[in-house]
Amino acid sequence: MTPTITDSDFSWAAERALLDGLPGGGLNIAHEAVDRHAAGPLRDRAALRWLARDGSVRDTTYGELAAQTNRFARLLAELGVEPGETVFALLGRVPELHVAALGTFKRRAVFCPLYSAFGPEPVAQRLTLGAGAVLVTTPRLYARRVAPVRDRLPALRHVLLVGGDAAEVAPTVPGGVDLTAELAARAPDWEIPPTADDDVALLHFTSGTTGRPKGALHVHEAVVAHHATGRIALDLHDGDVFWCTADPGWVTGMSYGVITPLTHGVTCLIDEGEFDAARWYETLAEQRVTVWYTAPTAIRMLMRAGVELARDHDLSALRLIASVGEPLNAEAVRWGAAHLGLPIRDTWWQTETGGIMIGNLAGLEVRPGAMGRPLPGIEAAVGRRDDDGELRVDAGVPVMADDDEGGELLLRARAGRRCSAATSTRTTATRGASSAGGTGPETWHAATRTAGTGSSVAATTSSSPQGTSSGRSRSSGC
Repeated sequence: MTPTITDSDFSWAAERALLDGLPGGGLNIAHEAVDRHAAGPLRDRAALRWLARDGSVRDTTYGELAAQTNRFARLLAELGVEPGETVFALLGRVPELHVAALGTFKRRAVFCPLYSAFGPEPVAQRLTLGAGAVLVTTPRLYARRVAPVRDRLPALRHVLLVGGDAAEVAPTVPGGVDLTAELAARAPDWEIPPTADDDVALLHFTSGTTGRPKGALHVHEAVVAHHATGRIALDLHDGDVFWCTADPGWVTGMSYGVITPLTHGVTCLIDEGEFDAARWYETLAEQRVTVWYTAPTAIRMLMRAGVELARDHDLSALRLIASVGEPLNAEAVRWGAAHLGLPIRDTWWQTETGGIMIGNLAGLEVRPGAMGRPLPGIEAAVGRRDDDGELRVDAGVPVMADDDEGGELLLRARAGRRCSAATSTRTTATRGASSAGGTGPETWHAATRTAGTGSSVAATTSSSPQGTSSGRSRSSGC
């Protein structure tokens, strides 16, 4: 396991230097996640391993993924999709989602994943707010989720259908395209155009459970944070098999189910099926998963399934188990240590930050019930709330809570250390961010999870880029 990295060992400039950058300068997520590996010794390594619902297994190498994403970028260009326009995906856990996301990055368009269980109204709301020009989906999902509201989506020009009877259905859909056929007809070469660090790459929406969904824009430079947190918080190493169980419609499924493992050149497991305790244990054992990123809900379901299932499977390949989505209780951490062979490491971040800010880092002892320490380069504190429950601010500066007082979680880049990744997050006009004291690195940004200074946030070594304000929204996507 990676030795613990402290603030004195860390700089964002050094983290950026671990990436290649485009030949002409700048950063593009797809180049760091795919093309640089496809051009080197990892070309024939499995980038994606898809476990289909029917039990079949299909590998896609880095070389094959580079060609497929090139074709997708070329298709977008030939359809007239311009850089900066938004490509939405309404898909489950399938490799086509990875191809669509990475191909969109190569076109310098903006990618926005949607949760496939959304009904027509949430889909229409997000497509409207995000000015969706392209939608990648299946015939079944289109018929159920999009067709009932299509007349309210005048900006939607193209619908790229994949799977099922896409070839037969596409001609009946306004702007419909059989994606598989169109990709096969395209050349597999594409040169990523110059990409500025602050070019927008991703649009993520919060869940909308507390009101209108809020959008957060993430730029290509965010790949620095994705790569850094994969190394520091998830301990990714060459040769790993990585499984993130999050749905790709939420930010975890994109940041850590698509981008982060691929920037490290590891094999990324994609499981199409729904939760089944016995099958999950079989997957961990048979695929020799080394790093597993899951959620407290899934862990609790495994606990309820009983320890016999865990005992029946060889989980010796596992090196690290981490969790995100909601607080992980101490009992679950201890259960992991006793029955999975490893304590489960809680992590914390948000849709707006795009990457892990606080966690039980690789190399550090796990404190059951605590969400851990801020990552190197990030500072965290607890601000006092006023009588209305809002963050108390005095002369533009948050008032800090006492050691035994709960309050509002605050984040900022550590002084003197420019945060290039999560700082590369911009919030859309639809969300009102809660930011105190300006917009520079010294600015505290209010998060949404209540914390006590003596428990959840236990240290001052952290790693969140500047500009990671989170506002008052709460997203089930993290």
